[in-house]
Amino acid sequence: MLKLRTMRTDNAGASITADGDSRITPIGRILRKTKLDELPELWNVARGDMSLVGPRPEVPQLVDLESPLWREVLLHRPGITDPVTLRLRNEEELLASASNPETFYREVLQPYKLRGYAEYGRLRSTVSDVRVLVDTALAVLRPSRVPPPTLDELQG
Repeated sequence: MLKLRTMRTDNAGASITADGDSRITPIGRILRKTKLDELPELWNVARGDMSLVGPRPEVPQLVDLESPLWREVLLHRPGITDPVTLRLRNEEELLASASNPETFYREVLQPYKLRGYAEYGRLRSTVSDVRVLVDTALAVLRPSRVPPPTLDELQG
């Protein structure tokens, strides 16, 4: 998956990135906030490695291939955007507010994402994909248009 580099590579860190992570460069903060770091993924779409709409790729060490839900999600080609990613535009802020970001990701955010990816995969259609693309474009222009999920929604 191609992306613009937004983090320093000179130090190791967690596999997740919270808002305020010292590895993020000043330009990287802008690219991440505006989602411009995702633009090179259009090349992955053109090559057929990704689709415009589909579950976001996950860091390999966070994928549980024994999980039936993971296996269901992995049947779909990864995408640049999807309804879950759209709702979690503030993911880095959510992680920064957690006392233990990695635990919060593994126990709250990742299960929320998986449930959403699987549900969308079951109901997906061309019309719903077009709607997600339109909503994504609008959210990039007006981020407040898509409210983030509440903690109760995240914990399902």
